[in-house]
Amino acid sequence: MAEASRWHQGGTPKHEPHFRKEVEIRTTLQELLIYLIFLINLCILTFGMRNPHMYYLNKVMSSLFLDTSVPGDERTNFKSIRSITDFWKFMEGPLLEGLYWDSWYNNQKLYNLKNSSRIYYENILLGVPRVRQLKVRNNTCKVYISFQSLMSECYAKYTSENEDTSDFGLKLNTGWKYSTPSNDAPWHWGFVGVYRNGGYIFTLSKSKSETQSKFVNLRLNSWVTRETRVIFIDFSLYNANVNLFCIIRLVAEFPATGGILTSWQFYSVKLLRYISYYDYFIASCEITFCIFLIVFTTQEAKKIKEFKSAYFKSIWNWLELLLLVLLKNTEKYSDFYFLAYWNIYYNNIIAITIFFAWIKIFKFISFNKIMSQLSSTLSRCIKDIVGFAIMFFIIFFAYAQLGFLVFGSQVDDFSTFQNSIFSQFRIILGDFNFAGIQQANPILGPLYFITFIFFVFFVFLNMFLAIINNTYSEVKTDYSLGRRPDFELGKMIKKSYNNALEKLKLKKPQTDEISKKMKSGDLVEQARREGFDENEIQSAEQMKKWKERLEKKYYSTETQDDHQPVTQQEFRDLFLYAVELEKELHYISLKLNRVMRKISGLPY
Repeated sequence: MAEASRWHQGGTPKHEPHFRKEVEIRTTLQELLIYLIFLINLCILTFGMRNPHMYYLNKVMSSLFLDTSVPGDERTNFKSIRSITDFWKFMEGPLLEGLYWDSWYNNQKLYNLKNSSRIYYENILLGVPRVRQLKVRNNTCKVYISFQSLMSECYAKYTSENEDTSDFGLKLNTGWKYSTPSNDAPWHWGFVGVYRNGGYIFTLSKSKSETQSKFVNLRLNSWVTRETRVIFIDFSLYNANVNLFCIIRLVAEFPATGGILTSWQFYSVKLLRYISYYDYFIASCEITFCIFLIVFTTQEAKKIKEFKSAYFKSIWNWLELLLLVLLKNTEKYSDFYFLAYWNIYYNNIIAITIFFAWIKIFKFISFNKIMSQLSSTLSRCIKDIVGFAIMFFIIFFAYAQLGFLVFGSQVDDFSTFQNSIFSQFRIILGDFNFAGIQQANPILGPLYFITFIFFVFFVFLNMFLAIINNTYSEVKTDYSLGRRPDFELGKMIKKSYNNALEKLKLKKPQTDEISKKMKSGDLVEQARREGFDENEIQSAEQMKKWKERLEKKYYSTETQDDHQPVTQQEFRDLFLYAVELEKELHYISLKLNRVMRKISGLPY
């Protein structure tokens, strides 16, 4: 029987793809081609909105208003402002000189300015700049009773509840009277607070001399007081050479601790969209994009209606819904700063959208063996990674709290709990200032650093890599044993490619190998002609059926899970199959020994 079982060792021929399976593969291939067209259109659209001159315009403007020093004091510029005196020096010096350009370098009068400034002779100052401050009320905090004789006033940090809305000083115009904030205006997120719109606002003049007089008047009448918590300087420029607007905001925060913290925002945006022929090409891409958006939205709505709750069990469906939500979220505002703010917000959404659009490519390239191994590795080790992540972040956050509490008052990298977390990630990457924590605490500093490196870098990081490596080795082993998905989409692409080459006569047609294989009935007849009895043939056919059934369950292209449970009947079949293989191996071993004895008996 063992010898008779050898007649079917060629295995079962692969089944022809079911018609529905073939239709599904062709549909997937069509979706891939359509999605690639959509992705190319989206890339053209997003990159067409960007202008390489944006960076250079921001750079030259930041150099002018941030790095220009006060005349006679090279150490004082906007970045280095630390006191109210330095603030007024900047306002009456670098800011005033940077905003008003009314003559050439040789003191000749500029061409017709039409009552506007030309910064660097190329950038038109739109309208007039605006200066705005927010204040807090007195007695918004409590002074300890032992110090009330020394300090009777107390001004807390800025919040909307602590904000002062009463008029002060000269009470002549909006610079001294409170202006109510608009409801649709975005809040500003600073270093020590989140500030809303409104406050005490005064606008500068188109004349340099009048603006200078305003600055002097505000300084002499104490416009900036102890109640001041933030001052915003807003203005906008337009460069016709590159068709870009530059919206600038300089921020000076006055924390309750004293001193001044400066920050800035430079937004270069393209608000006039359709001027050149390339702009109109981008407009055609926008129309195409809208068509794709309508089609994709309709397709997803049909899928949700058809599959209902089962639709949300696929991560790719969630990704498609996220893309549709992101693609529809755009707004516009009339004010320059608001318009620039929401334009940047829109650009951020587009950036996230294009990121997820590229990620979705993984859905279609699963026909590639390497990609399939990657996805199988990640899906198989996800439970181990989750368990490892819980253990890792317990230790990680414990060290973050230790660093924040020990070094937070002296080291900038640990000044907040969030900074401590980011600093520890930098330690893992090797970017860290060890001297700072050693100086802050000579004992706990080195101890913290050494133990963190040992546990997180040498132990946990290597554990994480071991989980990935072991799982990847298991997946490669399964693939080498045949327990892998059949890459039908890849085969179809390859087949279409070969057919195209054959039609173009660039490749000779290949004979169908399947037609050359013997059919099962021919094999049975051949076994009878060779002298096998009916019992041996029936036993071989039974063994062949076992093999076909087992291959269909464990090596089929339709297998959804590599680790399916084995029933009692299947275990019995596997056992009998193993016994038959062992018998055949024993028979071959005996026959090989007889042949070797005959060979050894031959004369040399």
